[in-house]
Amino acid sequence: MPRDVAPEHALLRGGACPCLSGDQYADCCARFHRGEADAPTAEQLMRSRYSAFAVLDADYLLRTWHSSTRPRSLELDPDVQWRRLDILAVSKGGPLDSEGVVEFAAHYRSGGERGVQRESSRFVREGKRWYYVAGEVASI
Repeated sequence: MPRDVAPEHALLRGGACPCLSGDQYADCCARFHRGEADAPTAEQLMRSRYSAFAVLDADYLLRTWHSSTRPRSLELDPDVQWRRLDILAVSKGGPLDSEGVVEFAAHYRSGGERGVQRESSRFVREGKRWYYVAGEVASI
C-alpha cells in the first residue's frame, strides 16, 4: 500500500516535494504515489519516481516499472537520503509521445558521504500511462 505521509527526512522545509518542483509534496508527487493521478509525461514520472525513492515508496516504484524489466521486489535503503534532483536533458516523453528519455543527476547522502547518481532513463507510454523501462548509470 502506498504511503500517505513521507518520512520526516524525505520532505524539504515546509513540506515541499522532494522532486524540487517548488510545489508541496501533497499537491505534487504524493497524488501519483497515492494513485489519484498518472504522471502525464516521462519527466513527471521521473520526478515522481525520484520522490518515491526519497519517501521509501517501493510499491509505487514497482507499479511504474515496465513489466518487461520490473524486478519481483525492491528493497530501499532507509539510510540513503536523497537530497536533490537535477534534470539534465529530456528527449520526447510528452503527452503525445510513446517513448521518452530523461537524463538526470540525483544527489544523495549515505553513511556520512555525499554522492551523485547520474542516469539516462528510458520510458514508454502504454495507453495513458508512462512506465520506467531501464536506465544507464554514468560514472561521475
